Amino acid sequence: MTPDDDLNAKNDYHNSALFKKASEILKLANRIAEIASSYEIESSEENEQEILRSQALFIREDASIIPAKIAGAWNCDLYDIKMEKATIIRKCARDLATHMTGLEMYGFKETEYLDLLRGEIEHFRILFAEWVATFDPWNYIIDRWGLFNPPGINYDDPDSDDDLPFDPDDLDFED
Repeated sequence: MTPDDDLNAKNDYHNSALFKKASEILKLANRIAEIASSYEIESSEENEQEILRSQALFIREDASIIPAKIAGAWNCDLYDIKMEKATIIRKCARDLATHMTGLEMYGFKETEYLDLLRGEIEHFRILFAEWVATFDPWNYIIDRWGLFNPPGINYDDPDSDDDLPFDPDDLDFED
């Protein structure tokens, strides 16, 4: 294995425990959504059947966002971008718990699947927290929205890069 191969393996999100756990969550969530979508509940309320199916769709959607956002953040170096994606991942994982409760409220009986998914999300949470701890807060551009700046950096602070002189005539496009 060459040093480049080793670097590629290290930077490949597919090989990370975090991405693998996210993929397991997605498979389990898809199975739960499949079962719930075909579920017939013993209720005279057609509306409840529709709510059950919508909860299943939300589970599938949230679970599919998680690995996509991990992939998007994996090789990005900028703190604010990584934190933005991490925030979306956390929101989706927490929303999964809400949707599972919704399934139970509207008659989903296969709760052992929900318990499995809750366990997988708990394992993921630990891997996720360890991953977020590796983010370098000092590799940033100022987040003008003010959400993901390092401590002591404000959304309206001047950007030192703005002071760099730039003259487009200095660019040589003739080569």
